[in-house]
Amino acid sequence: MRGVEAQGATSQEFTASSGEMRLDQFLARQPLGLTRSQLARLVTSGHVLLNGRPAKPAQKLRPGDRISLTIPPPQKLELAAQAMPLAVVYQDAELIVLEKPVGLSVHPGPGHPDHTLVNALLALCPDIQGIGGAIRPGIVHRLDKDTSGLMMVAKTERAHQSLSAQIKERRVTKGYLALVTGIPPSTSGHIDAPIARDQRHRKRMAVVLGGREARTQYRVLEQFGKPPHSPPLLRGDTRGLGDYSLLEVYLDTGRTHQVRVHLAFLGHPLVGDALYGRGSPLLDRHFLHACHLGFHHPVTGEPMDFRSDLPDDLCQVLDRLKSSNQS
Repeated sequence: MRGVEAQGATSQEFTASSGEMRLDQFLARQPLGLTRSQLARLVTSGHVLLNGRPAKPAQKLRPGDRISLTIPPPQKLELAAQAMPLAVVYQDAELIVLEKPVGLSVHPGPGHPDHTLVNALLALCPDIQGIGGAIRPGIVHRLDKDTSGLMMVAKTERAHQSLSAQIKERRVTKGYLALVTGIPPSTSGHIDAPIARDQRHRKRMAVVLGGREARTQYRVLEQFGKPPHSPPLLRGDTRGLGDYSLLEVYLDTGRTHQVRVHLAFLGHPLVGDALYGRGSPLLDRHFLHACHLGFHHPVTGEPMDFRSDLPDDLCQVLDRLKSSNQS
C-alpha cells in the first residue's frame, strides 16, 4: 500500500494478493477509516481505479490487480451556521466532546432542514466544513433527537478517519442510562440479536434474522414500583404505573436505535418510547441518556474518558418514582 497527497486530495494504491473478492469488500478491509457506503460512493463516482480504469463496487479482483483510491478534499457546505448554546465538555484542535440536549437533531434531514447540531457546530467551529462529508461535517456517530448525552465530533479529516476507525473496530466505549418498563428476568444480561430495517414499518428497526450483528450488555442499577392501586391522574403521577428498572447499558456494536430495539425485544421497552413501546405520563420523551464515552485521542493516542450526569428532566422522573416507592 502506498499513499500520496496532492492538492488536498489523498491517494492510496493497493495490490490484490488473491482473487475472487469484490472490489468493495477488498477496500472495506483496508485501514482507511471509511464506511462501506462512503467507499461505494467513491467507486461509483470514479475515485477508484482498477488497473487504471474506472470500476464497479461488485467487480471481482484477480491476483496482482492494482487498485488506486483517491479521497477528494473536503467539500464546502451550503449549510448555514446558526449559533446556539452548546455544552462543550472538552475541545482541542482535533475534536470536540459535548453534551447533546434532548430535542436537538444531529444533522439536517426531512422535517428539520436547519437548527440542528451541525448548524450549531458550523457557528462554533467553521473549519469543520466538509470534514467527513458535506451534510454531516465532523459527525462520526449520532444520538437520536430525543436522546441526550455525550457525543464526540471531529474537527479535522485525520480525526474523523481515526475516530470512525475506532468505532468500526469497536474500540469506543458507549454507555447509557435507560429506564425501562417492568423488571428484567436477571440483574444483568447480554442481548445478541441481529438488527435490520423493519419491513412493515420503515421508520423502525427490528430484530431480523440475517440482519446486521448487534450486541448489547445491560445491568440493573435500581428497581421501582409497587402493586398499582389507582389509575394515574396527571402527568408525573406515578400511581398505577407498575414496575420500572433503571439500567446501565453498554454497546458492543453500534446499530441504528440499537438500545431501543434490543430492550423492546427483551420485553422491557424504554419508558416514553412511543416508537418501540408506548408513551408515558412520566415524561415527553424516551428515557435514554448517553452517560459514558471513551476512546483514544486521534493524534496522541491518549485514552479519553468522559462521564455525564442525568439531565434535570430524567432526574425528576427518578425522584417521582422513589417518592412513590416510599409512600
